[in-house]
Amino acid sequence: MEPRRTPQDDGGRRKYGPLGSTLVIIPTYNEAENIKPIVARVRESVPDAHILVADDNSPDGTGKVADELAAEDDHVRVLHRKGKEGLGAAYLAGFRWGIEHGYGVLVEMDADGSHQPEELPRLLTALKGADLVIGSRWVPGGRIVNWPKSREFISRGGSTYSRLLLDVPIRDMTAGFRAFRKETLEGLGMEEVASQGYCFQIDLAWRAVKAGFHVIEVPVTFIERERGESKMSKDIVTEAAWRVMTWGVTTRVNKLLGRKNA
Repeated sequence: MEPRRTPQDDGGRRKYGPLGSTLVIIPTYNEAENIKPIVARVRESVPDAHILVADDNSPDGTGKVADELAAEDDHVRVLHRKGKEGLGAAYLAGFRWGIEHGYGVLVEMDADGSHQPEELPRLLTALKGADLVIGSRWVPGGRIVNWPKSREFISRGGSTYSRLLLDVPIRDMTAGFRAFRKETLEGLGMEEVASQGYCFQIDLAWRAVKAGFHVIEVPVTFIERERGESKMSKDIVTEAAWRVMTWGVTTRVNKLLGRKNA
């Protein structure tokens, strides 16, 4: 299945530099059952990539398991954080760590197995001609496995709601399986990002489009976690709906008044 390109894509006319080394960032909070198998799958799928486990001081000992993996494998690193501060904060910390340590590609991936490491090589291949690649469930060829209809409704509805309000051509705005070039993240104004959860993913995708970066969506298969508990909550959905509405209204008002969006 061919990647779906946004209107920002220039059909391959732009010259992109080499990708550089890859860092797969895996945020964790109570993922002790999942972290070992997902790290093993990433190592097998992209042997040259390094992995950064960003653990929010998990009470179940995820950080300790990650330390054991790092002690056995020099491709695994662990970033111990003080406590649970949310997905967005964990990724931002991981991005900063990766950029400081010279990685050219920063990948977002969940710890629970919902993102298939075996599909990561396709995202990295697509990134050779893009600034950001999104593993998308809602483009032709993308699919989900073992999700209840209520969860699918929230995800599809959230993406559609965001796409329409923000006037963004990305089909899967809330996707959390992504590959960024370092230069893309440096151009998104990460220091200004305060959103979390679903909203964090929407925020970064919107910023990428506003900044004129070339975004490609690659179809992926999303599989519901088999072990552990989902971090999805009513508060996360509410935050996303409120922030997106605020951003959308502000953008339209600024456009009417002839102001440049921040």
